[in-house]
Formats: sequence, structure tokens, C-alpha cells
Amino acid sequence: MLGRPKFVLASGSPRRVSLLNQAGIEPDALRPADVDETPKRGELPRACANRLARAKAEAALKSVQLDDELRGAFILAADTVVAVGRRIMPKAELVDEASQCLRLLSGRNHRVYTSICLVTPKEGFRQRLVETRVRFKRLSEDDISTYIGSGEWRGKAGGYAIQGIAGSFVVKLVGSYTSVVGLPLYETTALLGGEGFPIRFGWLNAS
Repeated sequence: MLGRPKFVLASGSPRRVSLLNQAGIEPDALRPADVDETPKRGELPRACANRLARAKAEAALKSVQLDDELRGAFILAADTVVAVGRRIMPKAELVDEASQCLRLLSGRNHRVYTSICLVTPKEGFRQRLVETRVRFKRLSEDDISTYIGSGEWRGKAGGYAIQGIAGSFVVKLVGSYTSVVGLPLYETTALLGGEGFPIRFGWLNAS
């Protein structure tokens, strides 16, 4: 795409690509970072999200530096952490993990932290953290077992995907819906625009 700087998303997440597309931004390349996402002992949810987003951005930068086509691109990385109090929920891969997450979230408030980390063409790092409060309805055993059967929870922080069936569990949300999906669009476009990326470039062709 001519007329604007290159843009790399340090993620292979279809949700994050879709959110960027919603804002009229088409990544030139995806560079998912292979980063160990295990929280450190005693690490707080905010710190964990910030650390992992930065680590993903750094890994993607190393990859981009080796690519003549992409060198000097804007690079965006993100990490989403779901927490109840200080307790970080896993990115559920097993049925038991997802069931435990949903039972813990049932009928109570939790927080979703998404950290975004932008690498500028001059290799400066800019970071933002977005906190959203979410309250789930009280989930019955039928709700939990049938949702587990849907498979939508797999690989998702906290064992649910708000943009799917689990959206019907949400009683209240205070903050950024797109952040809970995986990429806070307002903060992302503000960060990009503030660093000189032409965020409106794709708007005229969006339809």
C-alpha cells in the first residue's frame, strides 16, 4: 500500500486484525511473537500486561530489523490480562481451566487489562494500559457446560470471548469494549496518530 508508512502487527490474532480493519487500518504484515506468557510469581495484572506487550513488541522488532521490506515500520503489540482482584486468570486451553475461570467470574466483577506497545520507525517505544471493569451474571451449571461445549473459550484470557456467546453473560461493562476483545481502538489510534501514522488513510476505501 503506497502513500503511508509500513505497519506491522505483532500478533496473529484474528480478533486484533479485525479490530484494526474496523478502524480502517490494514497491517502490511503479521509478526506474532513467541513469548512465554506465564505470569511471574507475585506479579500484578497491570505489570504482567505491560511486560508481555513490551516483550512482544521487542520480539517483533528483531524480526522486522531483518526484513528489508519492513524495516522502519510502525510495530504494534498488545497483551490482554483478565484478573479477579490480584489473581490473574489463565488463557484457558483445557476444559478444567475454562470451567474454573467461569465459576470464579460467575456473578461477580472482574477487570480486563490490555496493554498496547507501539514501536515507532525510529525504534522508540510508546505504551498505554487500558483497564475495563466487567460484571458477569450468575452462571448456571448449564450455562457453563454448554458454553464449554461451544469451544469459544479456547485460548482466551479468563476462559471467555466477549465478542461471542459470552457477550450475553455481561451485566455491566465500564471502560473499553474493544479492549476486552483484545485491542482498545481509541487508545491505539490515538497512539498511532500522535506518532505521525496517517490513521485516516484507509477510511475512504473502507466501504
